[in-house]
Amino acid sequence: MQQIPVSLLTLVAGVVITIVSIWVGQNHNLLPVQASQQAPLVDGFFNIMVSIATALFLVVEGTILIFLVQFRRRRGDDTDGVDVEGNFPLEIFWTAIPALIVLILGIYSVDVFQQMGGFEPGSHPHLPHTHSKAHVAQTSGSAIAATLSNTSAMESEKTAPASLPEIGIGANPQELGKPADLVVNVTGMQFAWLFDYPKSGVSTGELHIPVGADVELNLSATDVIHSFWVPQFRLKQDAIPGIPTELRFVATKVGTYPVVCAELCGGYHGSMRSQVVVQTQEEFNNWLQENLVANQQELKEAVAVNPTNLSTSEFLAPYTRNLGINSETLKKLLPVR
Repeated sequence: MQQIPVSLLTLVAGVVITIVSIWVGQNHNLLPVQASQQAPLVDGFFNIMVSIATALFLVVEGTILIFLVQFRRRRGDDTDGVDVEGNFPLEIFWTAIPALIVLILGIYSVDVFQQMGGFEPGSHPHLPHTHSKAHVAQTSGSAIAATLSNTSAMESEKTAPASLPEIGIGANPQELGKPADLVVNVTGMQFAWLFDYPKSGVSTGELHIPVGADVELNLSATDVIHSFWVPQFRLKQDAIPGIPTELRFVATKVGTYPVVCAELCGGYHGSMRSQVVVQTQEEFNNWLQENLVANQQELKEAVAVNPTNLSTSEFLAPYTRNLGINSETLKKLLPVR
């Protein structure tokens, strides 16, 4: 029986590996739902990397398995193995291929970054980032907040420079030079996100935006570095004390998505969460009007407080509603000190 040429086997194996790798790259289901205009760009790049990684895995692991079978020790064979010094062409090959892959991925990533607006932060006019005089206490998904009658604490906070940000995701090539439809000033502090709408004067603990609108977030931090991350948008940007940063995007899917701090910022970093609510334009206008009425009332100012300054019962109190118990029951469960 004539033996099948190695070149033909290699060709068939290459075709099979290519097909399997492309399928895995397009059907891995590792990412959450796409909810922004930028998400498909990031996902396309990620899918290519998964395809390449799958192909490399199959080649390397497949070769190992073949060699385990082909060159296994036979029963009764106590001779030494073949003395192999090396293979210079093979070494050049397995060094050149990864280098070429990295170079291509690097060029592709720069193109994706440019399409998302990564080279154009601060290239368009926007309202200066200043703190609002009122903040909402205890909204869903936000950090614990306490009501204060003295406003001096907030007035003494550092504000971000009025200069245009040079770091972040700005306008994409299609929107370059155009003002955003909605500007929101985002302030990160231990351990909460505060959202100020400078045109309307509304301040809140969660972000509301209309679907399809070109949104610009001007980020700053009052204490340490925080990182504003919405996984469904495939966008992440640091909020840095004293350095203004920017995040500009278009939400494409109505829904509520988590806002996570992705930078270790202290002992309660894990609780620094909020949410972004993507609404229809009509729903957003209604929400904005409702908050305008609430802000016009003489409400005491609320700011985020450090949970380390709270007692155990005070820290757990906001969560008791979800547990189905009241504060009296909670006190009985806690040890007396």
